[in-house]
This record gives sequence, C-alpha cells and structure tokens, in this order.
Amino acid sequence: MKKVSVGVDIGGTNTAIGVVDEAGKVIVKGGIETPSHGDIEKYMDDLAKAIRDMLNSTGEILTVLGIGVGAPNGNYYSGTIEYAPNLSFQGVIPFVELLKKRFPELDHVALTNDANAATIGEMIYGGAKGMKNFVMFTLGTGVGSGIVVNGDLVYGADGFAGECGHTTLVPDGRLCGCGAKGHLEAYCSAPGMKRTAFELMAKYNATDSKMADKSFNELDSKMIYDAAEAGDKVALEVFELTGKYLGQGLADTVHHLSPEAVFLFGGPTAAGEYIFKPTKESMEEHLLPIFKDKIQILPSKLDSGDAAIVGASALVYKEMEK
Repeated sequence: MKKVSVGVDIGGTNTAIGVVDEAGKVIVKGGIETPSHGDIEKYMDDLAKAIRDMLNSTGEILTVLGIGVGAPNGNYYSGTIEYAPNLSFQGVIPFVELLKKRFPELDHVALTNDANAATIGEMIYGGAKGMKNFVMFTLGTGVGSGIVVNGDLVYGADGFAGECGHTTLVPDGRLCGCGAKGHLEAYCSAPGMKRTAFELMAKYNATDSKMADKSFNELDSKMIYDAAEAGDKVALEVFELTGKYLGQGLADTVHHLSPEAVFLFGGPTAAGEYIFKPTKESMEEHLLPIFKDKIQILPSKLDSGDAAIVGASALVYKEMEK
C-alpha cells in the first residue's frame, strides 16, 4: 500500500492540488479555481471534493498520511489564513479547522505560507537535504523567504517570521506592494526587474533596446532574459542591478543567521549566471570578513512546476516528526 500526502497551494486565481509519494514524486495533480465569491464554506466543500476525486483517480490503494497547505498569509501556529490581500475570503479564516471537519480521518493537516512551504520542500526533497541552517528566497510576483535554524523552520512569536523580502534596501526608495518604500521586493521581484528595465530605458533613451517596443504590462522577466541573451545592454544591466540589490539583502540575512547556504527559487533564477554571478559578488562585497567565501548561493532543486505542491505536501512529514 503506497503512502502519500496531499499538497495544496492556494493562489489568488487558482488552487493547485497534488498527490505526492514519499520520494516527493507527484502522482497526480490538478486543481480548482480560487473563487471570487468569498464563500469559504462552499470553497472548502469544493476543495474537499477535488482532493477525494484526485485520490480516487489514481486507481491505487493509498494510505493518506495527511494534507499540507501553502497559502498567502498562512499562519502555521493557528492554522489560519489572516487578511490575505489577494483572496476573496475576508478576515481570519480557520482553514485547518474547516479542512479537518471534512477529513476527520486524517491526523495530520497543517498550513503555512507559500514561501515556508517551498522551504520545507527544499529541506525534505531538494538541495537542502541534510542542512540544518539555510534560507530560501522565492523570487516571483513578490519576494518570499523561509528560514531554517537548527533544522527547524523559524515561525517567530506569531507565526509570521521570515519576511526578508521586506528588508529596507533604499531609504525612501520605490513603493513596495506592501505600501512601504525601498524594500528588497520592490527591486528584486519579477515586477521589480521590469521597473528597473523601464527606468534604464528612460535613462539611456534606449529606443534601440529589444524591450523598447514592449508596454509595461507586456514585459516580463523571460523577455528580459531573452534580450540579455541577445546582448541587449539594458537587459544585461537589469540583471547586474538586480543582483546588486539581492546580494545586499542576502548579506543582511547572512549577518543575522549565519546560514550554510541560501537557495534561490522562482522565475528570475532561470536566468542562471546572469542573476547568480552579480548576486554572489554583491553579497561578498557587503559581508563581514568572518562570513566571506563561506556562504553558498544555490538554485533550488525543486521542479518549478511542482514545487508549490511538493512543498506543501512535505509539511505533513514535518508534522509527523513531532
């Protein structure tokens, strides 16, 4: 009888669901829309049905160990989703409690935020196996992070520790999505890279740039990478500046935590050395001498397509260790 866990990743538009075996392989995956109607009970019914249908679709006899959920503003301590700005459910949602009502036979149902879920996935299935102290940065629409100290994910006093993306890099700098100014997220997220590209094109009047004919809404980090590959000077400088800012932020994190490694995950990391090289150089430049040449910056080894599901499912195994 195969042992599996279920991973659920709740996004603003879609909720991804997967059945994952003990080796971290996704056996089957699918999902449902994350609704705009705001009716949490209806959503929970739809989610529970989708999970059961998916388990039955495998055609195998399974032992389901539990369900792990990654969600924006997910609080591991309380099992709640709290005031998530991109979800239609208002206020504090007792998500784990509602899910347990629909799966009373399961002993392990847990929730955390999406960056923490990816971090747990890296620790159990990815490049951080065997590491006791590391940090993971997720670069995407925002910049999330998960911190592992002495083998345990750091949640802090209230469950919301690990917001390294909101380190202030530039006093009174760019407006961040959170409403504050100058945060790392405003410079090193995918939208942050896009903002850098447009600032540079304006600075240099770079009408010959391969990105110059793109509107702000059209341009994405993949287009910036393609332009850099073609030798576009603006695109190359975007990566240099992004790496500079990211390395500065990583140096702050290293000073606080002294990790063995920092893992980078997300769309912009697909650019490889375009982002890793300037990030490493900038981090080393900003480090105290006692930390220099000791901290690895590594790409995540999680499959980008399944990382959110696998990471959420791995939360079940952390629960079982208790």
